Amino acid sequence: MTSEQLGAVLPLWTGLPFVGILLSIALLPLIAPAHWDEHYPKVSMFWAALFAIPFLLAFKGTAAREILHIYLVDYIPFIILLWGLFTVSGGILLRGRLQGTPLMNTIFLAVGTALASWMGTTGASMLIIRPVLRANAARKRKKHVFIFLIFLVANIGGALTPLGDPPLFLGFLHGVPFSWTFIILPHMLLVSALLLILHYLIDSFHFRRESPEVVSQEKEEVLRLEGGLNVLFLAGILGAVLLSGVWSAGSFIVAGVELKTEGAVRDLIIILMGILSLRTTRKHVRRDNNFTWHPMIEVAYLFAGIFMTIVPVLAILRAGEKGALAFLMDAVSQPVHYFWAAGGLSSFLDNAPTYLTFFNLALGRLQVPDASVNGILTGALSDPSGGQFAAFLTAISAGAVFFGAITYIGNAPNFMVKSIAERHRVKMPSFFGYMLWSVGILIPLFALVTLVFFR
Repeated sequence: MTSEQLGAVLPLWTGLPFVGILLSIALLPLIAPAHWDEHYPKVSMFWAALFAIPFLLAFKGTAAREILHIYLVDYIPFIILLWGLFTVSGGILLRGRLQGTPLMNTIFLAVGTALASWMGTTGASMLIIRPVLRANAARKRKKHVFIFLIFLVANIGGALTPLGDPPLFLGFLHGVPFSWTFIILPHMLLVSALLLILHYLIDSFHFRRESPEVVSQEKEEVLRLEGGLNVLFLAGILGAVLLSGVWSAGSFIVAGVELKTEGAVRDLIIILMGILSLRTTRKHVRRDNNFTWHPMIEVAYLFAGIFMTIVPVLAILRAGEKGALAFLMDAVSQPVHYFWAAGGLSSFLDNAPTYLTFFNLALGRLQVPDASVNGILTGALSDPSGGQFAAFLTAISAGAVFFGAITYIGNAPNFMVKSIAERHRVKMPSFFGYMLWSVGILIPLFALVTLVFFR
């Protein structure tokens, strides 16, 4: 039985464990924070086992193949990339502290947004968050700064290249030219500019309410870089990611799952860069950076459960019009539909496979061969459906990247930013509290993007 055939027979209620783990992440830190901090790995594994055990009993070999596939092809490379970026960026220290004024905070966010497409949303977030934390250490009203950091640096800033966000990298692997995603530049600039202006206004309001001692605080010293060798290791990680997209080196089989050789080489290079970073970075740099493994461990445990429980949801989506979500597939026919459907699902599902699902849906709808994607988008091939496919893909790409900012689980760096901020005693909002911010601010902006670009 293929994945598509499996998705055609799975009922919608098989996604209940996925809903369960999402609700656990949303509610338990609010209801029982001490219990959650101690037992979140057990909660994640409970929901994973609740789905996996009956799934394996019912579908045996097919189920085992699906589970192995999502962990070997998706989860392990996902965690390796996050670990590499987290480790290396944690060895880069911007020494000194500037005052966390509205202007300075907005400049930090703008720089992080610009970097995100080139060093990944994870790398840019981990680089920017620590100087922002130091700059705002004396302030009491500052959680909004880190909420906007999630909006801009951890998500929207990664929209321009396959290096910025995982869904765009998947498109690159399936033939989308490296520079093609710059087509989203106007969309990104519109949303980013409005968010930066809004952040400045909100931060100015809160800054005026700080005590006179904080408002009049002098800056300590100009920022200077330590651990600069890690910039080379970061370049090595990005080079490995890019190499895996342009180099085809065959494949090999592990436990019945086909793996790409270039993907394995990429992962080994990333691990090597992380090890070199740990070996060569002076201990005081990571200590002064307040570097701990807790955010990485938390993401690894929670996403291990999420990736397991997401298996039936993705299988049903891949089944398209034959699956239990056929009503959703039937409703998607225009660029605006792709933007909101791909985006809405990316808010709660992993945005990379969600992107790929709608990518394949667009190919199938327009009967465009997968092998023709590069030629159509570069203009090398003439196809009557080429322009429409490009319009669909623009909407899918923007939706998958932008909507990742709607929830803490929409993109892995979101959880990392939250975890690091809380470790520095920033009172971040709960899962639903964060959504009040994201829905209230981002949905109107995405509606504006729809009116301007996808009518």
